[in-house]
Amino acid sequence: MAEAINDRRVLTIALPIVLSNATVPILGAVDTGVVGQLGEAAPIGAVGIGAIILTAIYWIFGFLRMGTAGLVAQAHGARDVAETGAILMRALMIAAAAGVVFILLQVPVFWAAFQVSPASVEVESLARDYLTIRVWGAPGAIAIYALTGWLIALERTRAVLIIQVWMNGLNIVLDLIFVLQFGWGVEGVAIATLIAEWSGVAVALWFCREAFRGDQWRDWPRIFDRVKLRRMAALNTDIMIRSILLEAAFVSFLFFGADLGDVTLAANQILVQFMHITAYAMDGFAFAAEALIGQAIGARSVAGVRRSVVLTSKWGVIICTAMAIGFALGGAALIDIMTTAPDVRLEARAYLPWMVAAPIVGVAAWMLDGIFIGATRGRDMRNAMLISTPIYFALVWLLMPLFGNHGLWAALLLFFIARGITLALRYPGIERDAQSA
Repeated sequence: MAEAINDRRVLTIALPIVLSNATVPILGAVDTGVVGQLGEAAPIGAVGIGAIILTAIYWIFGFLRMGTAGLVAQAHGARDVAETGAILMRALMIAAAAGVVFILLQVPVFWAAFQVSPASVEVESLARDYLTIRVWGAPGAIAIYALTGWLIALERTRAVLIIQVWMNGLNIVLDLIFVLQFGWGVEGVAIATLIAEWSGVAVALWFCREAFRGDQWRDWPRIFDRVKLRRMAALNTDIMIRSILLEAAFVSFLFFGADLGDVTLAANQILVQFMHITAYAMDGFAFAAEALIGQAIGARSVAGVRRSVVLTSKWGVIICTAMAIGFALGGAALIDIMTTAPDVRLEARAYLPWMVAAPIVGVAAWMLDGIFIGATRGRDMRNAMLISTPIYFALVWLLMPLFGNHGLWAALLLFFIARGITLALRYPGIERDAQSA
């Protein structure tokens, strides 16, 4: 008998992801803190720029987690154990190939990155040292996407939490040893992260060991099945296009804010951190939707799809409402913690109401992303973003000249609404998938 879809099951999947995400900013703070003990500004800037460059590049491969999660969840729902192993092998081969290509092309890639984000000669030199070491972790860093996607699909999010805590914990310990004890500076931070990344891959593979039992992991005719490969390639391509468009909107938001002056840019940057906090909390319930809806489609259960949508979305609304209330009551205090500049504090408070509204306005888009990933409806996600992104830029063009930064924030929130509406209109196709899977 299939396991019941209830609140307890949703929370069992979601809460470890929320806790896992909470460890991410801690690592960034420690990385900054240890190089800050060197007493110079350049190492701090170098680690910051280097980490941003790699995060932006690796983020492109986020499709590997989403695509793997959706496909594995559906195979698991259909009780096709061999296919769940084959999907993981395909994803790991993509990760390995992408990582090797990145290593081979590191010189032009990093050159281009520094053209976009120029820094002083000293900072750029140190950042290059950092990147030259960390680039050797590329295959592992990308493989983690595939491995965590596989675990999420099978509802093993506690394993994801353990992997994240292990990686970040080891990274922090090695930071302290290599930088403060050995005096290796920026290179020490890079080596610590490199070791932590590869150790994380080893731990993740151990948690995924079920995929390598028997012969399914080397069933090459199944792994290289042309139909399955084409489906995976199409899904991943659609998700990648969607993600690039989404990132373009968020990055442009900060660029547009920069045109309004340094104080407004700083205020927007602070408020965007509130959005990141919301996203970290929402990820758990979006991931629960991915797993439960994918499994329901694999099991051909329309009732399972509907119940998964209702329960995960209910918790998403609860979390976003709590975030909105928290920002309304404590947003000003949080702003004061994040900056001591009086003018930036005042500016951020002026636009805080937009950030209070953002979780409520954005919950539909965030939850529907998880729902459509579980349904492997990558084309719908791509097309929705192809409609929503031009709407966002058109709204910026119309509203900013009239209302300044308020117009920019209004455009962003209307972008969230457009994403939600364009995805919701395609939802009936998910239930049809469940009937015909």
